[in-house]
Amino acid sequence: HVQLVESGGGLVQTGGSLGLSCAASGLAFSDYLMGWFRHAPGKEREFVALIRSRTDYADSVRGRFTVTRDDAKNTVHLQMNSVKPEDTAVYYCAAGFRRRYVAWSSYMVPSNYDYWGQGTQVTVSS
Repeated sequence: HVQLVESGGGLVQTGGSLGLSCAASGLAFSDYLMGWFRHAPGKEREFVALIRSRTDYADSVRGRFTVTRDDAKNTVHLQMNSVKPEDTAVYYCAAGFRRRYVAWSSYMVPSNYDYWGQGTQVTVSS
């Protein structure tokens, strides 16, 4: 069965850096677009970044976060730099099968993803 396992969360100071990884198994990884989302208390789950043949980012993290993937290792990585307290959230990776009839921008919406990890907590101290 499909598994997505995030790692790398923790406590970081404002302005610091943190890297999150997601290891995927049980799926044809290269066929999937990989997304990162986050969920903060009292807020809806929000899009952070996505990657397949290209990348895209939420405006709130663009220029600070970088998403990469290694199809040989079935992993996706989110490098978070210059973090802010508002980046505090549970971060989830997700896998969405790249459907031709689904617009790229639609993958900024959680409902277009097929599989989710369990999440990893990121806390940014001020």
